[in-house]
Amino acid sequence: MPSDTAHRPVLDERALNRALLDRQMLLARSDRTVAEAVAFLYGLQAQAPWSPYQALWTRLADFDPHELGAMLTDRRAVRIVLMRGTVHLVTADDALALRHLHAAYLERGLRTSTWAKGLADVDLDEVVAHGRALVEQQPLPFRALGTALAERWPDRDPATLAQVVRALAPLVQVPPRAVWGKSGQVTVTTAEHWLDRPVDTGATLDEMVLRYLAAYGPASIMDVQAWSGLTRLREVGDRLGDRVVRFRSEGGRELLDLPEAPRPGPETPAPVRFLADFDNVTLAHADRSRFVDDHVRKRLMTVNGQLPGTVLVDGRITAQWSIERTRERATLTVTPFRALSAAETAEIEAEAAGVLAFAAADDGEHDVRVSAPEA
Repeated sequence: MPSDTAHRPVLDERALNRALLDRQMLLARSDRTVAEAVAFLYGLQAQAPWSPYQALWTRLADFDPHELGAMLTDRRAVRIVLMRGTVHLVTADDALALRHLHAAYLERGLRTSTWAKGLADVDLDEVVAHGRALVEQQPLPFRALGTALAERWPDRDPATLAQVVRALAPLVQVPPRAVWGKSGQVTVTTAEHWLDRPVDTGATLDEMVLRYLAAYGPASIMDVQAWSGLTRLREVGDRLGDRVVRFRSEGGRELLDLPEAPRPGPETPAPVRFLADFDNVTLAHADRSRFVDDHVRKRLMTVNGQLPGTVLVDGRITAQWSIERTRERATLTVTPFRALSAAETAEIEAEAAGVLAFAAADDGEHDVRVSAPEA
């Protein structure tokens, strides 16, 4: 850490919270277009197909989910494995740039994974080349891709062969998967084939860090690394010079930010907001204390890595939520992690009604339930 860090202005936890909420369009819904929001957020977590839709409904005024679906069908946005080796929805431009920057990380992940045991003495470049040819001839589900690859490598596990192509080739999930109002299994082809242009080998880590700060800052280099999965970014932060301003946290960690980025006052009101499952705002920092207490964070963690939808009250994760559907009714249940005031409960119920009207419009009667706090 640079020696002058102790003399830099301190941003306390609440100041960091309000800055993050403002950037993430969670203090007030934004008038940005869907395309502008997708570009600014720099990656919508998308393991679950409908998570990006809920994420944008929470952030945008008058959000029309069909606009996001059109971005996928028009090839202006794609679903692709990027940060932390997980599926994100990003613009076409960002897919081509970020996939280049994460290529080595994804390859290293393959070579250190349990899949690597089944790849001894296999020419991975040959597997990737053949896999590319197969999915560019016709988009394929992963099971079909593995089966086709096993015809050339019959002594190898088909699923393992498909994982080689997933990790080493820039595969995008093609529509109708995750298009609003439609359904479809995961089917892939290469980004170059789908978008008719190559991966952006001119993309830089400097630009990635600056884009991250715009959407998630102020933040430490460790935060950037937690969000991206990449390591050894300290030298990137050091060379950004006057393109960033530098603060320190209450714990003394150096924080970077863009000079003109908004940093609203700590007492700025924060409305109740419902975050999607896997919402990137909950996964974008190594130090998540700005918006979640440690005991709550631990309760949200599950053995299978699932992250439920959560509720922000005064800018902090205070509850989780889920929707259960039957043929006649959709019920949204909020489970708080602490006792709620009457005013907080009323605000949660009002926002939950909007969530149900959006997510379960065709599911009959709607019901909102706020349960007693978990013990």
